[in-house]
Amino acid sequence: MMYASDFLGLGLKFHGHKCSAMPLGLRAGAAAMNALGVERSQDKELMMLAETADDHAAGCFVDGLMTVTGCTYGKSNIKKTYYGKMAFTLIDTLRNTAVRVQLKPEFFGKMLGSPFVQQRKQGVLPQDVPASVTDPLVESVMARAEVEFLEISPVFDYPFARIKGTFDTGLCERCGERVFANKLQEVDGKRVCVPCRERLAGTAQ
Repeated sequence: MMYASDFLGLGLKFHGHKCSAMPLGLRAGAAAMNALGVERSQDKELMMLAETADDHAAGCFVDGLMTVTGCTYGKSNIKKTYYGKMAFTLIDTLRNTAVRVQLKPEFFGKMLGSPFVQQRKQGVLPQDVPASVTDPLVESVMARAEVEFLEISPVFDYPFARIKGTFDTGLCERCGERVFANKLQEVDGKRVCVPCRERLAGTAQ
């Protein structure tokens, strides 16, 4: 059984400030793991498709998801779909099963009316919002029953093709920098990196 409370301290340290969205990610990620019956990902046993985007409120949700599930950008087992939704799919790559979790629409709407969000709208940095505002929000999230704020789908089949990692490298024949081989592309008879290819394409226009 995965308990989000076991990861709260780590999540706060990793995330950098106290808010309600990161703990919501902890709770939602733990709920998805318990539904699948899986442990925290050490390598790529789990894969996450996060439906959040950039430049919107509550993006901190994803830091909570990464903290508790072990799905990280460094391991390449989390991807954003940029849908702008507070939802994600967690995939068990060993058993080819998955579950989708989202914040309930009514709860999410009310959350965006919280005193914390009101201060953020006024330009107050998250780390400068008083503890008298943030502490009760975090405590409420951690104590709240899952049924009050999460919609958890039934577990469903999700065929997953694992991709073998690349260990080979080569030198870009334009800038001389070392690049993983799967990102070198041939342009005019030379193997070049992505930025050099884009620069060459720009000069050709």
